[in-house]
Amino acid sequence: MGKIIFLDVDGTLADYENRIPPSAVRAVRAARRSGHRVYICTGRSRAEVYPSLWDIGLDGMIGGNGSYVEDHGHVVMHQLLTLEQCRRAVDWLNSRGLEFYLESNSGLYASEQFAEKAQPAVREYSRRRGRDGAEHMTVSQAFPDMIYGAGLYRDDLNKISYLLDSYQDFLDAKEQFADMENGTWGGAGETALFGDLGVKGITKGNAAARLLDYLGAKQEDTVAFGDAKIDIPMFEFCHTGVAMGNAGEEAKAAADFVTGDVEEDGLYQGFLKLHLI
Repeated sequence: MGKIIFLDVDGTLADYENRIPPSAVRAVRAARRSGHRVYICTGRSRAEVYPSLWDIGLDGMIGGNGSYVEDHGHVVMHQLLTLEQCRRAVDWLNSRGLEFYLESNSGLYASEQFAEKAQPAVREYSRRRGRDGAEHMTVSQAFPDMIYGAGLYRDDLNKISYLLDSYQDFLDAKEQFADMENGTWGGAGETALFGDLGVKGITKGNAAARLLDYLGAKQEDTVAFGDAKIDIPMFEFCHTGVAMGNAGEEAKAAADFVTGDVEEDGLYQGFLKLHLI
């Protein structure tokens, strides 16, 4: 067995308009031809991993920031929020007037007014990511397969993302839901746009360890590429951590080295430097 390569998706394998650079596709395919295994390691649930991603050639995925692990179609691990946790979170978010969506492998399920109220946050998130036309971005473009009008008490959830009216919403959620993993995304600290609730103790690093146990692979043969703070546990677990040039400063500081930007063939450059291709 060659190296085990873990790739974050948004900002690492794909650019901020969800396009995969041709050089990244070449890198993944060449690495697999050389006997290495390639897994995406993403915050996305399986429902958000579209055929265009699988078509580049992958051995499997880690999803939900570590709650789901799959190898060649076999589910290695899937840890879910309980129905009771979902019910408490949904009721609390509704009581606060906070819009949200539930992330499941079967789809994304949104609260009634999410499409309307999330528009400013979606545009700001797109602007921060450097997306062209961010001021015209719509929620339906950002979440093309979002499901509205379905039941929101579910037992198949990887995590829950919710719109922040203020950073205090996150602080209050963290106190209210100590039995869940609390995080934010879309910005650091008080600039965050969304909060999220996941399975307690879940990280990308923990999930990578579970996959290695299943494969019988060695930690010394692992490589991780990422661009965000959520990728740091993956960097810490893997033998070699590589931050993209467009990564945040915390991610860069935690990595062993920094490659180029996602839109400037950074992934391909990183594969070359590590002699993966």
